Order: sequence, then structure tokens, then C-alpha cells
Amino acid sequence: MQVRGLLLLLALILLAATAEAGKNKKEKAKKDGSECEDWRWGPCVPNSKDCGLGYREGTCKDESKKLKCKIPCNWKKKFGADCKYKFESWGGCSAQTGVKTRSGILKKALYNAQCEEIVYVTKPCSSKIKSKSKGQSPPLLS
Repeated sequence: MQVRGLLLLLALILLAATAEAGKNKKEKAKKDGSECEDWRWGPCVPNSKDCGLGYREGTCKDESKKLKCKIPCNWKKKFGADCKYKFESWGGCSAQTGVKTRSGILKKALYNAQCEEIVYVTKPCSSKIKSKSKGQSPPLLS
């Protein structure tokens, strides 16, 4: 019976510590000195070249802030790093153009970015012929 009481006491202590930690996080968020809730954020501007670490500027009334951000170096420049899309599978190869196409539907626009609802991407058709029997050895002849 004492073990059960000890476990209950330990659980209550952990619960109280977790609740206190949650309060501290909320207080820190409010201590940034801003009461403004309608922030307008600009695009992520890389520090050098066109990808990597950079910053994003935000404004709200008379206030302005800079946030650190990162643009992946494999991002689709045409869409912007703040526009996230759900893409379909690649379509068949067009014999006329030698490219295949797929479309993407907007999933999320970060920092109120201006994003197109549907985008289309193309890529050259592969000249390699893929074999269907990957990982299998050829049949033995007797």
C-alpha cells in the first residue's frame, strides 16, 4: 500500500512541475514586448546566394521584427519557400515534347505568403529503361 501512495505522490509532483513549465513558456512569449497580433511577414531573404540561412522581416503597426529563417537549397524557386504543395504522381511522357508533367495543390502558405492555388511542374523524360525484376536473379537454364 505504501508503494502505491508513493507512486501517487510522485505522479502529482510530476504533474505540478509540468504545469509550471507550461506557464513559463507562455510568459516568455508575452515578454517579447509586443501586444500586436496582426503581424505581416515578408519572404525569407537568404544571407548569401539563393538558399541557406537568412532572415524574414515582419511589421505590425509601428513595430518591426526580424526572424531567422532557412531556405532549403533544393527548394522549387518558382513557388517560393513559403508555399507548400501536395503533388500528384508524374504523368506519362509526352512523345512530342519529351517531358512529363504533374500538378500540385496548395497545402499551406507560411507567413501569409501569396501562393498560387495550383502549380504545374515538368521534367525531362528519363532515357533509361527500368527493369521490372530488380533484386531478382535471372532464371537458371538446365
